[in-house]
Amino acid sequence: MGTSYTIGGLRVDRIIEMEQPYVEPTAFFPTVPASVFAENRDWLEPLAMDPATGKLVLCFQAYVVRTPHHTVLVDSCIGNDKDRPGRPLWHQKKDDRFMRGLAAVGLTVNDIDVVMCTHLHLDHVGWNTRLENGRWVPTFPKARYLFSKIEYDYWAAEHAKTPSECIADSVIPIVEAKRAEFIRSDFGLDDHVTLLPTPGHTPDHFAVCLGRSGKDGVMTGDLIHSPIQMRFPELASRPDYDPKQAAATRRSFFERYCDTPTLCCTAHFPSPSVGKVTRWGEGFRFKPID
Repeated sequence: MGTSYTIGGLRVDRIIEMEQPYVEPTAFFPTVPASVFAENRDWLEPLAMDPATGKLVLCFQAYVVRTPHHTVLVDSCIGNDKDRPGRPLWHQKKDDRFMRGLAAVGLTVNDIDVVMCTHLHLDHVGWNTRLENGRWVPTFPKARYLFSKIEYDYWAAEHAKTPSECIADSVIPIVEAKRAEFIRSDFGLDDHVTLLPTPGHTPDHFAVCLGRSGKDGVMTGDLIHSPIQMRFPELASRPDYDPKQAAATRRSFFERYCDTPTLCCTAHFPSPSVGKVTRWGEGFRFKPID
């Protein structure tokens, strides 16, 4: 499965931290009858649904984009040494797969100029920080970390009411280190990387558009998790902040890119994770590229 691509003249690398059968479909999509998954199992298997367990296969990954001006990390995955008692696979994780992935594409933490977090959920901010002498410090010491101001304000307020491990260990330390830059979700980094507001999964989630036209590639973040949601864009996932808005965002997003040359770089689809959008009845189909 490919992990490196050229999109709009830019080098794009996938940095995979974890990929495996992850969750029961009805646990992740609690309002969706099991019959929906049974009826679509023939095309979901074997990549998006594990034949042995029936679990959805999810990939947890970041993307690195190299423009003429910046080396950009989009989302920072799960991270090590984090207290995640509700997620046994992630709790106090200690492995070098993410860092080996960076090294494999010729990069170190010092080479990242910009970290973009499409939203502030725990599996998209984890490597923002690393543990050093008992303190959380920025993993990428030379980088600017770009957070949506609306997104940050929402989660900071939620954290003040009910403490959140990921905000405490992976977001606030970036702000305290003065490495955070607060932006709007329609921000443009340069003439090769621009943002597209895609709210619903979280209050101010954004997608990342690549190329001078913004149409060569797009990184979806968590506006979608599984190919079943392309077939049926209205299927809501358990973590969606506003399910109705998330569904409208998905349908609008795929109408925008359907049957165009734009490559969609998904956050959680199984490998190869990158492909094009085509029509499928009243929904859409994901066609992975070779």
